[in-house]
Amino acid sequence: MSVNEQVLSYPIPNDAALEPPAKWAELRGECPVAHVKLPSGDQATLLTRYEDVKRVLADPRFTRRLDAPDAARLSAEGDGVFSGEMAQIIPDGGEEHQHWRRLVGKWFTAKRMTALRPAMARMAEQLIDDMVERGGPGDLKAGLGFPLPVYVICDMLGVPAADRDRFSYWSDAMLNLTRYGQAEIEAAQSDFFQYMSGHVAAKRAEPGEDLLSELIAVGGPEEGGLSDIQILVTGMALLIAGHETTANMIGKMVSMLLADRSRWERLLADPSLVRTAVEETLRLDANSGFGLPRYLREETEVSGTVLPRGTTVVCSMAAANRDESVFEAAAEMDLSRSPNSHLSFGVGAHSCLGQALARTELQVVLEVLLRKLPSLELAVPVEKLERVEGLAVGGLRTVPVRW
Repeated sequence: MSVNEQVLSYPIPNDAALEPPAKWAELRGECPVAHVKLPSGDQATLLTRYEDVKRVLADPRFTRRLDAPDAARLSAEGDGVFSGEMAQIIPDGGEEHQHWRRLVGKWFTAKRMTALRPAMARMAEQLIDDMVERGGPGDLKAGLGFPLPVYVICDMLGVPAADRDRFSYWSDAMLNLTRYGQAEIEAAQSDFFQYMSGHVAAKRAEPGEDLLSELIAVGGPEEGGLSDIQILVTGMALLIAGHETTANMIGKMVSMLLADRSRWERLLADPSLVRTAVEETLRLDANSGFGLPRYLREETEVSGTVLPRGTTVVCSMAAANRDESVFEAAAEMDLSRSPNSHLSFGVGAHSCLGQALARTELQVVLEVLLRKLPSLELAVPVEKLERVEGLAVGGLRTVPVRW
């Protein structure tokens, strides 16, 4: 059976922690618009070529309305962050969505990130010192990758970092594909919702220097601000997005750079490569998770294939980032690659709001690690690194290192 006629299980199984499934290259070459079966059992269409993924993500006809009656369900237990009531509270498109982005995006400008840098670096240094004090080998994900982004986003939202274990569980449950059952997911959503309601009420009574207080201060929809429920869900969304993806990426980035230690040596010799090295690890991340699902409101054509109205499309940015027609020597890691127009943060009106924050955190972590732990190395062979399974985001279970 040719790859065009197959219905592949998605996510495509892959044992290697840092390498892509061989299927990606095959699909890009022979079957850029592929039929896949999701964890729910529903069918969807998978895109793996750069131009197709970029076009679909920028096209307003492809929406996030995964609650449509004929949309594919990602998971049999409900789709947490991708659909359900919560996902519909933040406006999906048009002027309303742009308005929401403008209000929230003020907190994620490059200028604000530059101002946050020194505090981020101090946090990273403290976490590394604590890790060194506990003695090696240590788990870089638990010791640095996870706590740093959580402290930063908690600080921005004015929530106590002491609650981070609860946030971690709630966000895992809401990023579920196959790990949790329906009852657990609903309980986690409900607990998280209650927590955030209390937090927003407290900020209303006693505003602080944080994003939620500032959103409240703008006023309600009549004053050009957001409704209470929108502020609450924005807080939940930012907590999930702000810790899960970057925490995982820190572990993957360091693993990719240490997998071939000549890369680490090159950065030690020339720390000015940190910025381009971060972009290149984002491009080559073969374990980024599910990709972005989109629902098609009207018939359209992609790569010569007509997609009927009601199709659910999964855009694999990770597969697109290895497209040879766009990136020279696409499978190779080039620490000085520039320009590097990868799609890891999406593109267009829905591109990742927090990308300046994620980039800053990754750059700061790398700078501080190179300075404080130049002898850093993986404590296990690359083949022994294990993927996180069953969630919509990709990551490594642990990142064992010594120094």
